[in-house]
Amino acid sequence: MTASIRDVAREAGVSVGTVSNVLNRPDRVAATTIARVHAAIEQLGFVRNDAARQLRAGRSRSFGLVVLDTRNPFFMDVAHGAQSRALDDGYTVLMGGSDDSSARESSLLEMFEEHRVAGVLITPVHTDLAQLRKLRDSGIPVVLVDRGSSDRSLPSVSVDDVEGGRIAARHLLEIGRTRIAFVGGPRSIEQVADRLAGVTEVLAGQRSAALEVFETEALSVLEGRRIGEELALLPAESRPDAVFAANDLLALGVLQALVMTGSLRVPEDIALIGYDDIDFTHSAVVPITSVRQPAFEIGSTAVELLLREAAPGGERVREQIVFQPELVVRASTRPAAEG
Repeated sequence: MTASIRDVAREAGVSVGTVSNVLNRPDRVAATTIARVHAAIEQLGFVRNDAARQLRAGRSRSFGLVVLDTRNPFFMDVAHGAQSRALDDGYTVLMGGSDDSSARESSLLEMFEEHRVAGVLITPVHTDLAQLRKLRDSGIPVVLVDRGSSDRSLPSVSVDDVEGGRIAARHLLEIGRTRIAFVGGPRSIEQVADRLAGVTEVLAGQRSAALEVFETEALSVLEGRRIGEELALLPAESRPDAVFAANDLLALGVLQALVMTGSLRVPEDIALIGYDDIDFTHSAVVPITSVRQPAFEIGSTAVELLLREAAPGGERVREQIVFQPELVVRASTRPAAEG
């Protein structure tokens, strides 16, 4: 049976209040009493229940993090940055994945509210932020992650995904590719829509360039593989000579399919660009060019905003912090003339 604070007080021959002072305000207790209480704690194996104490005070020392997909290494890097910054101030991060489901996202938010988290970080599934605003109005700070807030009603930390799409399109044009396929979806995910918008904007000014969209049901390796198999079956005259995938998991799936069919070479026949710059892109059979997002910095910066608002007397934070993406060129893109 777990020892309680009353057991410690009885063993040490002091009051419960004295034990509480030893644990929380030792400057108010004589050194000999402190030694007696600590001896009783060691003898009984007493473990302090900080969680219960924090809940009695009205909130925990935890932040909730909701991401679209816990299987995506990009979000794991975001979580790493969030956890590292949170630990610096004595907080921890509880993470859940919505799997692109509004219902699951709502359940996670309700669970975090029940646990009285000190704040919530979230990459929302859709643009309707009503539940998040309600959560914030109840006193729980909320910061959007990898998503901006168009009406500035919630603070956010994101990347300029429209510019990310532009960067990818310009690079493909520079290496001589003119028939470009965009692979990604569903378009209800704002990041996907923004990346496609950036590509569309650049190619709209190029008469010699064409864009074809291959929409996916998820941002997964499996969906990328399905599109790659579809591309491999197209006749040469109608086949794209470049693919821009909305994330690296899709790009890895496309690459897998093309390598497995053996009929098309990357980059000789099809150049390939992903998005996020996760570690797996470095070690793929053909290292994949990718648009890099600073995932760790996104997570740590988001927690920084939460900490400011969660602090005693903290005011509502309204910053919309936007990082700029960066192209990381690898072997999967090469000028067509070199093929």
